[in-house]
Amino acid sequence: MLRRFLRARNLDVEKASALFLNYLEWRCTAVPNGFISETEIKNELSHKEVFTQGFDKLGRPIVVYHAAKHFCSNREMDELKRFVVYILDKLCARMPTGQEKFTCISDLNGWGYANCDIRGYLACLDILQNRYPERLGKAYLIHVPYIFMKAWKIIYQFLDKNTKEKFIFVENKDLKATLLEDIDESQLPEMYGGKMPLVPVEESTE
Repeated sequence: MLRRFLRARNLDVEKASALFLNYLEWRCTAVPNGFISETEIKNELSHKEVFTQGFDKLGRPIVVYHAAKHFCSNREMDELKRFVVYILDKLCARMPTGQEKFTCISDLNGWGYANCDIRGYLACLDILQNRYPERLGKAYLIHVPYIFMKAWKIIYQFLDKNTKEKFIFVENKDLKATLLEDIDESQLPEMYGGKMPLVPVEESTE
């Protein structure tokens, strides 16, 4: 864990120490019971937008996010933050020994202005970058509509250098070939040409 915080701050001990101490303080208040229960995130779970199943070729657990199932109008910020912690804790629990990262497939098929939630996205990124540093291995952005790029220009400004390098935009014509470079067909979700059925995050096991 300490190595991850050091890498997140380019081996600057003072900055990494501050980040780690902030994380410990945050964890005590944000997750006082040591875990987020499903009763605390009922609304978010009802959307069926996040799935966790399979592993990539490096042994990193895979999470699939259907962005068009998230609506700014019916989300509650504190619950959204709890949901992000719930997802990340689930992914960390699925990591095999020696693995520290996960792979994300963010599917923006059908995404529109009703789904655009800049405040929500930035809150999620803050948790990812400052509470779970160096956990993201790679994030594929697929089926990206042109209008999403307006939101991306804002989001991109808040990504640190290391995180920026982990996001990959994939063209539709290259989708299956690109994903198969890092994910075996047996572990790739069926909807992207693989053989693995989607499993809702709350049903996934370690």
